[in-house]
Amino acid sequence: MDKTQALLVLALALFSLGLAGVVVRRNLLVMLMSMELMLNGVNLSLVTFANQMGAAEGAVLVFLIFVVAAAEIAIAIPIVLLLARRRHTLDADAYADLKG
Repeated sequence: MDKTQALLVLALALFSLGLAGVVVRRNLLVMLMSMELMLNGVNLSLVTFANQMGAAEGAVLVFLIFVVAAAEIAIAIPIVLLLARRRHTLDADAYADLKG
């Protein structure tokens, strides 16, 4: 197995682990961490393909994705913590009435 295949297998494992965490767990913070794992798996595959093609655009795109993900987490975590203070739980099913 060469380096590209090993990195793609690792990216698939990260994405699968994150997907399993989102589907199985109902804790909002664990679900956020699992979504970040999925995003990191996608970023790893993007960098792997960019490296294989010899293009620098993939690395720039991954940097932009990291900036957006950091902003998303900076907004999502305080929202989740405010909801947790109000309902005293992090269970995702407790917030079903928030659907618009």
